Amino acid sequence: MLGNGLTAAAHHEDALSVKEAMLSMVRRIGASETNILAVQANLAMTYEKLGRVDEALRVRQEVYSGRLKLLGEEHPQTLSSANNYALSLGRLERFEEIKALLRKTIPVARRVLGDNDRLTFQMRKTYAQSLYRDADATLDDLHEAVTALQETERVAKRVLGGAHPDVAGIDVCLRSARAMLRARETPPGS
Repeated sequence: MLGNGLTAAAHHEDALSVKEAMLSMVRRIGASETNILAVQANLAMTYEKLGRVDEALRVRQEVYSGRLKLLGEEHPQTLSSANNYALSLGRLERFEEIKALLRKTIPVARRVLGDNDRLTFQMRKTYAQSLYRDADATLDDLHEAVTALQETERVAKRVLGGAHPDVAGIDVCLRSARAMLRARETPPGS
């Protein structure tokens, strides 16, 4: 609670000390793997707040792998951990890894959570971003990103309403993907 309170008050360095001590303690006392993974997930958020993206990525990967082994690929916590891991990969522009991860996990999310779930929307948005933000994106990648974002936005608007922040975020990505596509399709000097 102290670590989360410090995070809420934007005292991230202090929160980091508390969360690292908490992780050490839960390991030392032999807490359940579920509890250890929860503490690690909180620690990863603090690393990200401090701009320590490499450390955050390492911990996010451990949490995802741990939840995959412990809970299986269909558990909502595993799917959430996969999305968080993909977001951390995105901060480091490791787009091929994002695509590989989300190509496996989005079909699972769609089957388990459904197409109307916020996590499914987030995963599809993250995947589309990995397509259009990649410097090596092909025209096919850009078309796929636009199509995926259009579909995701349509469903998200119906489910969440047009004013929802998640819908606004999808819309921002869709505009960016469309701009990237137009720039690639328009010959220089036109």
